[in-house]
Amino acid sequence: MTPLILSEPDLRARVPLDLAAIDVVEAAFAQLAGGGVVMPPVLSMHLPQVNGEVDVKTAYVTGIQGFAVKISPGFFDNPRRGLPSTSGLMVVLDALTGRVRAVLLDNGYLTDIRTAAAGGVAARHLARPDATRAAIFGTGMQARLQLQALRLVRPLTHAVIWARDPARAQALARALDGPDCSFTATADPAEAAAEADIIVTTTPATQPILQADWLRPGQHITAMGSDQPGKAELHPDCLARADLYVADRTSQTRLMGELRAAIAAGTMPDGEHPELGQIIARTHPGRQSPDQITICDLTGTGVQDTAIATHALDAFSKDDPNA
Repeated sequence: MTPLILSEPDLRARVPLDLAAIDVVEAAFAQLAGGGVVMPPVLSMHLPQVNGEVDVKTAYVTGIQGFAVKISPGFFDNPRRGLPSTSGLMVVLDALTGRVRAVLLDNGYLTDIRTAAAGGVAARHLARPDATRAAIFGTGMQARLQLQALRLVRPLTHAVIWARDPARAQALARALDGPDCSFTATADPAEAAAEADIIVTTTPATQPILQADWLRPGQHITAMGSDQPGKAELHPDCLARADLYVADRTSQTRLMGELRAAIAAGTMPDGEHPELGQIIARTHPGRQSPDQITICDLTGTGVQDTAIATHALDAFSKDDPNA
C-alpha cells in the first residue's frame, strides 16, 4: 500500500472548522469515556533554551480504521524569524495492520482545527444555551478559531478581546467586527471577564491571568493554553470557585493543565474529576442550573488527533474515490 501524502493546502481545502468537525471531536470524547480507546500519556519535550516545545500524541480508537501519531512542535520565537510558531505533521496507521496509510503534512493546521472544535464541544455542553457574550484572552490563531467555534454552537452577538499587547487586541477586534457579531478590545482583563457569558483563555501564560474574584454566576470558562507543566492561565482559586470543573483527560490535567496548579496550591483535591466525554455521554451531570460557574480544562488529547485525521481522510476519499 502506497501511503497517501496530503499537504497543508489539500487539508485546508477539505477540512474547515465547521459543525462536522465539532461533531467528530465530540464523538471522539464520548468514545474516550465509553472505553475501547488506547491513549498513552503525552510525550512532551520542553526546550526552554530555544523557547520551544515538542509534543507527541496518539490514540487507538476501536471501530476506526486508522489511528494518528502526531508530532507537534511549538517554537515561540519563530514569528521574529517570519515563521509560524507551530508546525508538525500526522502519520495515520492502519488500525488492523499497522501499515502507514497516510502522511498529513498539515503544519499544525489539523491541530488548530481539532483544538478549536474541542472548545466548541465544551461550550455546547457546559455554557448556557442563551450565552451571547464572549471574552477571549489572546490574539493568536486559536483566539480566532475559538471565536469561530463558539459562534457555531452559541448565539454570540458580542465578544471582547484582551491581550498583553493592547494594539494586537484592537487590531483583531477591528478585523473580526461585523454586523452579526460586534467585537471590541480592552486593556483590562477584569473588564473583559466582567460581562462575558463565556470566557476562553488561549495564551501561553506561565502566570495566572484570570482571577477568581472576576467570575460571576452563570459563566463558562474554557482554558486551553496550559498544555505544558509550566503554564497556567487561571488562578488556582478559580477552580475552587467553580461549581463544576471538567477535564478533557484528568490524568493529563493533573500533570499539565489548570488542575496541576490548583492541586499544588491546595485549592483542588488530587482525585478523580469528571471528563468532557462523560458529560457528553451523560454518565456524569453537566451544568445543572443557569447560575452555575463551569470550567473546562483542555490540554489536548490524542483521541482528538485520531478523530480529525480520519475525518480528513474521509473528506479526501469523498472527493477522490480512487484514493
